[in-house]
Amino acid sequence: MDFTLKVVGGDISAIPGVADALESTIHDAVEDSITWPVRIVIPILPGDYSDLELKPMGTLEVKLVQAQGLTNKDFIGKSDPFAKLYIRPLRSRTKTSKIIDNDLNPVWNEHFEFVVEDISTQHLTVKIYDDDGLQLSELIGCAQFKLSELDPGKVKDVWLKLVKDLEIHRDNKDRGKVHLELLYCPYGVENGFTNPFSSSLSMTSLERFLKDGSGGENGDAVNNIKKSVIIRGVLSVTVISAEDLPPADLMGKADPFVVLTMKKTGTKTMTRVVNENLNPIWNQTFDFVVEDGLHDMLIAEVWDHDTFGKDFMGRCILTLTRVILEGEYKESFQIEEAKSGKLTLYLKWLAQPIYRNSSFDDNKSY
Repeated sequence: MDFTLKVVGGDISAIPGVADALESTIHDAVEDSITWPVRIVIPILPGDYSDLELKPMGTLEVKLVQAQGLTNKDFIGKSDPFAKLYIRPLRSRTKTSKIIDNDLNPVWNEHFEFVVEDISTQHLTVKIYDDDGLQLSELIGCAQFKLSELDPGKVKDVWLKLVKDLEIHRDNKDRGKVHLELLYCPYGVENGFTNPFSSSLSMTSLERFLKDGSGGENGDAVNNIKKSVIIRGVLSVTVISAEDLPPADLMGKADPFVVLTMKKTGTKTMTRVVNENLNPIWNQTFDFVVEDGLHDMLIAEVWDHDTFGKDFMGRCILTLTRVILEGEYKESFQIEEAKSGKLTLYLKWLAQPIYRNSSFDDNKSY
């Protein structure tokens, strides 16, 4: 699709950034209007064909976790990234994250909810921008995910590679990647859809599961008042070991230790230092009292201890989704921002749900 933008009464499009903003807005609006709905039902014989018409099918719960290795768009300092997410490219249906200043590896941990109208053809689009203040924000990269790849009620953890243009599939430049957790919740959970959580944990692994009224004919699923669950409990983290850490001193060794942080509360603890070892073993266990497990994250940072301070080696960022679902698990995680290395952790969760009624805010940060 192509068009020419002309402004009657003066060329305001000559103002820097205005033409691009106008063209983008027009393009999205026109594209949506001429491609939606993707089907038109034309009755041939008398009868009720309302079941064939497109209508809201469910909700998509999206947790925007983080991004890594973003391209730097600033000459001084680093980019100030934020994300825009949408299923249909309409301003009223587009969600915008908070801005993370001066960071090419931002951590958002934000939740958004979208209405899904056709699971077979729609996709989620994510665009990462660099905030330039009063000037037009510059696109860092974008990505798409087909909703047809989601299983109802099952969380999908994905890393999407960012590209320059969604229409151009060949893009060899590394623009970074974005980390998402996705959960599709169809309306009418009583009709063949089983809640993946037990009655004691009836909540989506992202933020909110529509526990009651989700299949109502009058749109009960999109009411502002929804039942949510706060998952409180104790997170037990055992820092077992690390392997293949990069050398951090002149002797080709390192003195590593691990700092564990709960992002929402800022609670921190650390392991002991293992001297001159690139494959350290700690086997230390730490317990965290977590007030809201579905909205918190665990950050495990690996540091090298020096006589005059410490040097950052890398980190692992984990949502609590999996441990809440499975109860416990052990896994080796690739250490981000490090040339090499894996960190082996064992996580265990003991939770007690607390129900409450609350107003829902689509763009709330946690």
